[in-house]
Amino acid sequence: MPPISHPPLALVNARLIDPAAGTVAQGGVLARDGAIADIGPRVTPGALASDVRVIDCAGDCVAPGLIDAQAFVGEPGAEYRETIASATAAAAAGGVTTIIARPDTQPPLDDPAVVDFLLRRARDTGVVRVAPMAALTRGREGREIAEIGLLTEAGAVAFGDGPRSLRNAQVMRRAMLYARDFGALIVHFPEDADLAGSGVMNAGEFASRLGLPGVPREAESIVLDRDMRLVAMTGARYHAALVSTAQSIEIVARAKSQGLPVTCGVSINHLALNENDIGDYRTFLKLRPPLRSEDERRALVAAVADGVIDVIVSDHDPQDVETKRLPFAEAEFGAVGLETMLSAGLRLVHSGDLTLPQLVRAMSLRPAEIFGLKQGRLEKGAPADLIRFDPDAPYVVDPEKLRSRCKNTPFDEARMQGRVKLTLVAGAVAEG
Repeated sequence: MPPISHPPLALVNARLIDPAAGTVAQGGVLARDGAIADIGPRVTPGALASDVRVIDCAGDCVAPGLIDAQAFVGEPGAEYRETIASATAAAAAGGVTTIIARPDTQPPLDDPAVVDFLLRRARDTGVVRVAPMAALTRGREGREIAEIGLLTEAGAVAFGDGPRSLRNAQVMRRAMLYARDFGALIVHFPEDADLAGSGVMNAGEFASRLGLPGVPREAESIVLDRDMRLVAMTGARYHAALVSTAQSIEIVARAKSQGLPVTCGVSINHLALNENDIGDYRTFLKLRPPLRSEDERRALVAAVADGVIDVIVSDHDPQDVETKRLPFAEAEFGAVGLETMLSAGLRLVHSGDLTLPQLVRAMSLRPAEIFGLKQGRLEKGAPADLIRFDPDAPYVVDPEKLRSRCKNTPFDEARMQGRVKLTLVAGAVAEG
């Protein structure tokens, strides 16, 4: 963790984006001893003590730092793809102040010692917060449940097997029962591996034209429907890591209407892009789940606005150039996204599909609530994890300037609006 900032710091003359209240208001924020000490229109230069460092935001937005609920950080075992140092630097540049790290490392995060290692590395080399998601099963093999209690004590905030679906319904039921008893959150990637088969993009006309095998929507919805029934049986808290179809939205909405403790997330890629963007076999857009049709994309955006989809994630998945510059069917799945998550999300604000508070809510407050974090709030006493950004500042994405070790961005050379100018973690400057 970065040290607490001294002297105290104030951001004044800002547009304050409050995701809890759903408001945008003029004012300032005072950060002292790592927390928000004061907030609102009374935070002005004339009202501050002489020891306060004052930053005039000149009308820029100030919001809680973003919380990315799904990111691969590389350590341990895949430092050639990403390190905690490079991942957190990328996060700070993109306004992300907390990363929830995926468990699919080598070795996986299925042992308290490995969780402790990740937390110590984050403390020593990271510039933003890193919260580990531990493996749900030993070795992420889907057979034996991991030590949920010990892993929770070690610092795990949730449990899942990363981008690997738990096939055995009996094992999932037992895992849910254990998780319920410990008050733990299960995060699951819903995909029927057999139905998905060798598919590499969304099943449909476009896949047929490209001559590529497709992944049907039902590969996701069948597993998600099974999981909802198991949640009803066990009462466990459940979060679907990524949903990508209207079918899945209907399943989650029905479960929520029944009062089940269910939430879900969506990748920013699936909100900003569709299968047509793959164009002439662009492998940087080969993702799991695959990019869907424009109708599906629109349904996902509407579900975020309605609150059926709770969380927007970057799904940051750095891949080495050697695994991406291959024929589409042979290339690895995944794309980097920590640095572009906010600006890609702002496309939906500029188009009128979401308001700024709705976007920030899905990227900060809701993940904080779901994963039991104190961050993500713009209120007195909350951690001073804050970002300043200009939502209208234009730029072109240059992969070579990305902080991530890998450059496989689906927004390569895309024109964006919205740049982060300052990132604070516990009141300390992480970027800017």
